[in-house]
Order: sequence, then C-alpha cells, then structure tokens
Amino acid sequence: MKRSLKRTLIWTASAVVVLLLAGGSYVWYLYHSAEQTAAKMYEEIAPSKPVYVSKDPGIAKQLEPVQMSKLDSFTVLVLGVDERQNDRGRSDTMIVLTVNPAKRSMLMFNIPRDSRTEIIGHGTVDKINHAYAFGGVQMSLQTVENFIDYPIDYFVKVNMEGFAHLIDMVGGVEVDNPFAFDYEGDHFDKGHLQLDGTQALKYSRMRYDDPRGDFGRNTRQRDILQEIMKNALSMSSVTHVQAMLSELGDSVKTNITFSEMKTFAKDYRQSIDKVDTVEIQGKGQTINKVWYYIVNDQERLRIHNQMKAHLDKGN
Repeated sequence: MKRSLKRTLIWTASAVVVLLLAGGSYVWYLYHSAEQTAAKMYEEIAPSKPVYVSKDPGIAKQLEPVQMSKLDSFTVLVLGVDERQNDRGRSDTMIVLTVNPAKRSMLMFNIPRDSRTEIIGHGTVDKINHAYAFGGVQMSLQTVENFIDYPIDYFVKVNMEGFAHLIDMVGGVEVDNPFAFDYEGDHFDKGHLQLDGTQALKYSRMRYDDPRGDFGRNTRQRDILQEIMKNALSMSSVTHVQAMLSELGDSVKTNITFSEMKTFAKDYRQSIDKVDTVEIQGKGQTINKVWYYIVNDQERLRIHNQMKAHLDKGN
C-alpha cells in the first residue's frame, strides 16, 4: 500500500473499540485463537507515566482501572500511525472517544494534527502529532491529556497496513458525498456511493479540494467510521469475526485487555446506540516559518467541559 494511502487510515482505528469483535453475538471470545490474537494486540503503558492531575478541581486522574463490570464510562485515545522501517513515524491523526453507557452514547472528536501545544516530557512546543515521534504512545497520552485537560483511560494505536482489506471484509461502506471530486485516479460522484476499501481510503483522504479543508475530511472520515461500526456490529458469523481479529492483530496495539474486550462486546455493545461528534475550532498561524493550528484556551475549555458533561452519569 502506498504511503499516501497508509496515512489516511486514522479514523478506522476508532472503530477498534467497537470492532474488538462486537459481532452479532459474543461467542467469538470463547475461541482460543481470539485470545491469542488479543494477547498479541495488548501493550501496557510504561509504568513511569506520570499521574495526570487536571487543572479542573472537579476532575481527578482515575487511579483505579475502569470497572467495565459496573459499566463505567471511559475515554480512549486513538492514534493512527504511519510507521516506517527504522523510524517510529508520526501519529498523523489523533481521535478521542468518550464512552458512556448510561447515556447510551459515544462522543468522538479529532484533534487537528497541526495543533500547537506543549509536548509533555520533551520540553518543547510543537505540533501535537510530533509527540509520538518524540516519545511514542506514552508521550502522546501525556500531551493529549494536557491539551484537553482530561485523563485518558485507554489507547488504541493502529498502523495502516491491512485496513483496506478490513473495510472489504465488512462489505465496504456507503456514503452520501456532498460534491463530486477526483482524487488519485478515482472519480467520486456527488450523491450516494458504495465504496470498497481502497476507494474509501481515497475518499477519506482528500482535503485540498474540500471547501472545509481538514474539517471536511474529518466529516468524511467519521461517516466512513460509523459505516464500519454499523457493518461490523451486524456480523453474526464467528468465522468472519475471527478473520477480522486476525486482520487487526497485525495492525493494532492497545492496553485494553482481553477480558475488557469481552465485557465491551457483551455488555457495552448493547448500550451504545448513538455517536455524537464535535469539532475543535481554531485558526492557522505561521510561527518561525512553520504553519500551526492554534487552539486557544477558551476552546480547549469548551472541549474539556463537553467531555466532562458526556461522561457524567448524573446528567
């Protein structure tokens, strides 16, 4: 797969939280092969990761693990990483998810990759997607927690190989394209489209011909993501689900345990029936000949408060 296509897979990663084999039934997890694949996907966060302390007195870092058996709400950071040989690569897109079964909903938003912020643990101010290049998942988590002033419970890191095939495995996706455009040799008509994996990647990647730029691209990515989740959730064949696991096993790393995957598939899957989205607003600015996306403190507080409100069981 060409590097230009590999960079677009970011959004598919968010589906992993649901795709962690949320088939039509959860029989899949009884199979030893599924447990082996989940073990290959599992990766702990380094124990040296500092405890996050919010500036908001109403928020504290959860020192104890999320108790999925009690249907706790939780947060996830999804990193889509373009890894190269002898190079850790960069997280070209970061997606934050908040999951609240009490509200039967999930909140999802992209953090613009060019957002200018402090890189926690590196002592620099830079584009937020550089955190992964400097310090991997751990530094990315620290930096995102500081950026949104909210603790992150789980991460899902995805490299780009294998995901076009995964889209094909769930039967492709259907989208409503708001305007016609050409991209990398393919033409996308205005209106309702059925896309295979390769087409979906191209459709999600285009931004320069989109009047909304990155925001338009993010909308198309979220549309495709929701199609993937819908199609994956409709699967009842254990054979299909096991094949999906095998495909994900080589592409995904996460600190979600196999036991938590089972609980999510068994209990949370039935409690989530709505996905809300929010966009981080800002403006472009060139500083020392480098272009950044500037998100002011007021906007960060707005995002923080939306996360806090969504995760609160009482509202």
